[in-house]
Amino acid sequence: MKNIAHGIDLVDFPRIEEMVKRHGERFLDRIFTPAEQAYADSNENGVEKLAGRFAAKEAILKLIGTGWRGKIAWTDIEITNTPTGQPEVTLTGEVKKIADKLRIEDISVSITHTANFAIASAVALAKSNESE
Repeated sequence: MKNIAHGIDLVDFPRIEEMVKRHGERFLDRIFTPAEQAYADSNENGVEKLAGRFAAKEAILKLIGTGWRGKIAWTDIEITNTPTGQPEVTLTGEVKKIADKLRIEDISVSITHTANFAIASAVALAKSNESE
């Protein structure tokens, strides 16, 4: 595997908290999958978890080189956790099509939080030409 792209993003919790207060379920359903919402709901610090996932989605959009536009839906990117807590990425829809075109095999994501911010880093991996 070889690293082919990287994206990073920083999100402040008050921004996400304000969007949830202002737009409620409409915002949540537009941005987060049911699994992501359930994960946030199951945590005391749900806004922190949502902010981390939002940052991860932005980082992934940066690494595929598109940003959020066209036919891309926020829910084309789902961030869940392995049993050990490591975030993992599932792509669907337009984002999956773009990733396939770029020959992305896997995306590794890391998310961290401070008192008011979440930061996410995403690295795209692809098969190297030697292994084909």
